Amino acid sequence: MVDLQKTREYFRDRLEKYGATPLGLDWNSAESQYIRYEQLLKVIDEKENYSLLDYGCGFGSFYDFLINKGHRLFYSGFDIVEAMIEKGQKLHSADANASFFSDPADLAPADYVIESGIFNMKQNDQAEDWEKYVIQTLDEMNSYAKKGMAFNFLTKYSDPEYMRPDLYYPDPCFYFDYCKKNFSKNVALLHDYQLYDFTILVRK
Repeated sequence: MVDLQKTREYFRDRLEKYGATPLGLDWNSAESQYIRYEQLLKVIDEKENYSLLDYGCGFGSFYDFLINKGHRLFYSGFDIVEAMIEKGQKLHSADANASFFSDPADLAPADYVIESGIFNMKQNDQAEDWEKYVIQTLDEMNSYAKKGMAFNFLTKYSDPEYMRPDLYYPDPCFYFDYCKKNFSKNVALLHDYQLYDFTILVRK
């Protein structure tokens, strides 16, 4: 059984220590964060307005990334860490197109659903239990995605000497296969962008 309370406490502490920065989200740098964002947005057709559910949104940095690129969207950010939601609401209080919530009952369908980084930190949970949690979460994300979704993981092809026991490093082919069998025929696996992780795009 996965203990998400540990995750809440971990990211609350990161935010308190580092503030609204990439380190506050447990990313090493803004550069690596933006590289991941570039992969995620490949699932989005940006020619028209769209709606997006950011699952594990932190304080909304992916929304800021999209706005800076000129995207026109209605953004919903969901996170289980209350402090992240409060920070996101504060930072975007003047933006009527961005909303933040922490209650799963507030989840609603959107054109696109994205996730960045929430599957990495398994802490003391067993990999088998964490995998079940990931699958359950992906199934839920898929149920809300009308046009597509995108998400990322650390990769099992990471250099062994740098792999940590508290992090989750799955086989990319496992999740590619799961998405092909359960979500859509149109699935892309991206594993060519310098970092020790991979991104999956699902188009409906």
